[in-house]
Amino acid sequence: MALNPNIFLVGPMGAGKTTIGRRIADIKGMAFVDSDAEIEKRTGVDISFIFEMEGEEGFRKRERDMIAELTQMQNVVLATGGGAVIESANRDLLSARGVVVYLQTSLTQQLSRTKHSRNRPLLAESDDVEATLAELMEQRDPLYRQIADVVVQTGDQQARKLAREIVEQLETVGNAEL
Repeated sequence: MALNPNIFLVGPMGAGKTTIGRRIADIKGMAFVDSDAEIEKRTGVDISFIFEMEGEEGFRKRERDMIAELTQMQNVVLATGGGAVIESANRDLLSARGVVVYLQTSLTQQLSRTKHSRNRPLLAESDDVEATLAELMEQRDPLYRQIADVVVQTGDQQARKLAREIVEQLETVGNAEL
């Protein structure tokens, strides 16, 4: 394993990938990148606009290209979008180029953390957000687990504490050079 392998965070929307990812990067002295934020930065528009103009297929192509690029970076903590695991090419790249941490969260936590967000196109069009989140989790959980080196349950813990626990867990499972 590389001296400073990358850490890739996967999980559903509202799991805390961005918040926890920033904390892990701070602890480890690594760069932090959020794939969705990077797409928005480079296109100059938000994810919802991309979905509106190009549909989910157009967004997934942009996401696939971004994941391919970002996973080539060194010494990075990458927070992926909740649906990044849909594409097998993304799963392959994430698995091959770093340590994958699945941030698992409850449906209750997802509802709480996403209720005020206006930038979640799959929820914006939903008549039943809870049912949509449950359906997405049913589809994606096996994909998250397929590539996860570590599965961590997020809850009401503070992000800083959870980030420290994740770093310790990664070191415990034989990745001491992280």
